[in-house]
Amino acid sequence: MSAFEYTVLDKKGHEKKGVLEGDTPKHIRQILRDQDMIPLTVNLVSNQSEKSTGIRRHSSQRMGPLELALVTRQLSALLQSGLPLEEVLQSVAAQNNKSHIKKILLSIRSKVREGHSLASGMADFPKVFPELYHKTVQAGEATGHLDIILERLADYAETRHRIKQRTTLALFYPALMTVVSIAIVLALLTYVVPEVVKVFDSADKKLPVMTEIVISISDFFKHYYLLLAATIAIAIVSFKAMLRQPLTRAAWHRFVLTLPLIGHLTRTTNTARFAKTLSILTASNVPILEALRISGEVLTNLPMRYAVEKATVMVREGASLFNALSQSGYFPPMTLSLISSGEASGKLESMLERSAEIQEREVESTITTLLGLFEPILILIMGAFVLIIVVALLLPIFDLTTLVG
Repeated sequence: MSAFEYTVLDKKGHEKKGVLEGDTPKHIRQILRDQDMIPLTVNLVSNQSEKSTGIRRHSSQRMGPLELALVTRQLSALLQSGLPLEEVLQSVAAQNNKSHIKKILLSIRSKVREGHSLASGMADFPKVFPELYHKTVQAGEATGHLDIILERLADYAETRHRIKQRTTLALFYPALMTVVSIAIVLALLTYVVPEVVKVFDSADKKLPVMTEIVISISDFFKHYYLLLAATIAIAIVSFKAMLRQPLTRAAWHRFVLTLPLIGHLTRTTNTARFAKTLSILTASNVPILEALRISGEVLTNLPMRYAVEKATVMVREGASLFNALSQSGYFPPMTLSLISSGEASGKLESMLERSAEIQEREVESTITTLLGLFEPILILIMGAFVLIIVVALLLPIFDLTTLVG
């Protein structure tokens, strides 16, 4: 049986979409007619995105981090109960009320029923299941510990989602404060200052320097705000276009690593991601060279990714992982020390896991500290701008009788 995606009209004439398993499109249409629905389209899921080259592409199929973690956890739990893989995939698909997830799971189940592995089915959906999933699941199927591997992957996906969610929530309030602060200052310069300046138009006396500066800035924003907005937009677009070039992006990433706080946060974040991924892969008995290649690809910083690629070559030539990674100078001493200890004791995966936990805690602590400092600093900066504007407007008002007299 294969998975088919269908579009039907129900009894009320409403269009609905879904996924069913059947032998042929004719079989699916008959099932739908038996349910008093009118079939409009019936397409084989596993073939609907194939190109003439024979390569399957499912770029439109995606799954959120939390959805991926939940599906992985369900697969692991049902496999631990002793159910066959086909029934597990069927059950998880039936429990999910989201059509795109059901479609993915039933498509994988169809491929498993054809005799392919779960890893091979997941590989048809690279936008949903990253290479880390393919390789670890493949290793789990080979060793007979697929349920344990899926549980580790679920933990990994949940941890990644939790860190991302905490960071997003933590950044929301400062970002909102920044936008509001900029909006208030721009409103003062664009609307308030011009109205107050009208009081001084009839005066022949020279205005204070601070007042003239604020008026000049106000005139600039009032008359050239469109030009300023267009310039900023063009600069952002140009910068993003430049970052699409590997050499430019690598140079920028290298510069970011030199920044005092941001550089440290970037190194720590990427190290935690690298250590966590490598820990899962080594614990799943994935060959070390393959594990290093996949772990390097999860790094978002190009110089650190290149360092891992270079380290992979050195490990292939016989060097230890500790010595290979030490050459770059990008990875924290704590992580390198734990890797050295893991290699010496034969417990590399547990040492990598511990390193990832340490780095993740440091990331959370650093972000919390930075945000704790950012809020009062932003308030002080905003207060300073408002104070300058108010003082600049009050100075000539205090001396108003002199100016008009």
